[in-house]
Amino acid sequence: MKVIESKSQFVDVAAGTVLTIGNFDGFHLGHQEILTAAKQTAAQKNSKLIVMTFEPHPLAVLHPQEKIGILTPLVLKKCLLAEFRVDYLFVLKSTPELLSLSPADFVERFIVKNIRPSVVVEGEDFNFGCGREGNVHTLQKLTGAKGIEVFIVEPKKAKLASGQTVEVSSTIIRNMVTKGKVADAIVLLGRPYRLIGSIVPGRGKGKKLGFPTLNMKPVQQIIPAEGVYAGTVELADSIEEVCGEKERVPAVFSIGRTETYGSDYPLAIEAHLLIDNAEQFTGRYMAMDFAKRVRNQQKFGTDEELSAQIAKDCEKAKQIFATEKR
Repeated sequence: MKVIESKSQFVDVAAGTVLTIGNFDGFHLGHQEILTAAKQTAAQKNSKLIVMTFEPHPLAVLHPQEKIGILTPLVLKKCLLAEFRVDYLFVLKSTPELLSLSPADFVERFIVKNIRPSVVVEGEDFNFGCGREGNVHTLQKLTGAKGIEVFIVEPKKAKLASGQTVEVSSTIIRNMVTKGKVADAIVLLGRPYRLIGSIVPGRGKGKKLGFPTLNMKPVQQIIPAEGVYAGTVELADSIEEVCGEKERVPAVFSIGRTETYGSDYPLAIEAHLLIDNAEQFTGRYMAMDFAKRVRNQQKFGTDEELSAQIAKDCEKAKQIFATEKR
């Protein structure tokens, strides 16, 4: 996959490609449905597939006073799109000028003059232009006059373990992760929710208790609700390498403020590896894939009580992994 960061680079890209545009935050089943349709269309036309995305997320520019949490940072998004065999990724920098363009100006400036696709594939809920006033029907009207076809993909729905059927969207996944409902998020993502970040020194409390941990520096992604989780870890020496699937190590995660030692502690993101000789797995970056919530955070009276509970958490996580393998 070739990454394009300037309109001028489209000089080297032949006209007649298939294009899809979006934030693709989460890269969930709905996004994958759109990309599958776009890939099939490109194959039928014997052309290339271009994905246009925005960095940073437009909401971070429109509402800088708010802390905008994202599901999928650009480095992970690049990895997932490359695995999907996208030909070109056009990363468009989100600026006030760009976000103030009318739908007509956006189409003319970026789609018609530079990318020059034959087909644009979008989801039914696609919006673009200043104030998100443009939708897929606006897009059809603006591009149709230029001989560009717009193919609309219907919303993707998924059934949760509760039996409830929901429409897959980044918004609902953000809510799930924020509430710690990581097992439900897996259903809509088609894979575990992943946090990626650098490994930093911890306070050494876990090691003293007999359960050493790897500690992740707080990240800009949405962090699951405070609690204990079963999951897997990948380690690598670069942020790019850790995004790919290599050797997943079963682990127990703890996200919280270590209430047992005082509420003034900063939020800790920790992983205890559930394998022998865990020290052989090293790296400067860590990816944490959340499988299932084990319990809420709680305060313990003594180190012994905390250590006993961690041992129970580890056993519960092992049971979860054993069940998933059946």
